[in-house]
Amino acid sequence: MSESDARATGETTDRIVRATYCALCRHGYADLTMQDIADESDLSKAALHYHYESKAALLESFLEFLLESFRDRVEAVDASGPRERLVAVVELLFEPPGGDADAEFRTAMLELKAQAPYVPALRERLVAFDEYLRDELTGTFEAAAEAGLLREDVDPARAAEFVVTVVNGAHTRRVALDRETTAAESALRDYVDGLFVEEAAA
Repeated sequence: MSESDARATGETTDRIVRATYCALCRHGYADLTMQDIADESDLSKAALHYHYESKAALLESFLEFLLESFRDRVEAVDASGPRERLVAVVELLFEPPGGDADAEFRTAMLELKAQAPYVPALRERLVAFDEYLRDELTGTFEAAAEAGLLREDVDPARAAEFVVTVVNGAHTRRVALDRETTAAESALRDYVDGLFVEEAAA
């Protein structure tokens, strides 16, 4: 593929990703159709099917895009040490909602997650995101332990699992019950601080 063809393909993919986001916000997951996505872009339904054979395939690609985007944001975190990096990642996970569209998107994502037990391909991509986040946090906790900053009784893998579980639960409550996540974020930051030796947490 030539450089110009690759650039054109990338631009088309970006348009489809943006259109998918808008369509999910407008229609939710259950009622979403390929035509809905086409209507949010300047592409025809036939053009979408040229790139993706089905709605399921398109959504799988969309989830992969979200994972890569989150990875890029995590890698861009500029922190002076493992504790600061952990706090920054927690803040990323609890970014405030960006208005009605963001709330609608979170609702659509919860609908999509609910389908994961029945759609192996969707579950595979959601598992990949969960594992990436858990591994990223585990690695940062391990770095803190190696630097002598973490309490000796702390298991990095278990701490990471707990953080991921709390974040998932907080987001589910926000969408399903319209509960704010401010208290959960504050409590989680206190939990992370409490895992460090007193001098490191000060």
